[in-house]
Amino acid sequence: MIKINPDLCKGCNICVESCPKKVYENSNIANKKGVQVPFPKNIENCVQCHLCELMCPDQAILVEEDDE
Repeated sequence: MIKINPDLCKGCNICVESCPKKVYENSNIANKKGVQVPFPKNIENCVQCHLCELMCPDQAILVEEDDE
């Protein structure tokens, strides 16, 4: 599961650009800062590599392991 904290996101889109599986996409939803927060549109493609979490300069993304 991917959680994005819209209050921390500054809309830099590093997650969109760095995801090797193209999980993220830009949205039309703006946060309190007025920036468009990306969302995990293709979440089924996520392999939980945590790259987006590591690359996010604002620690706005949390990738939780799936329970299997």
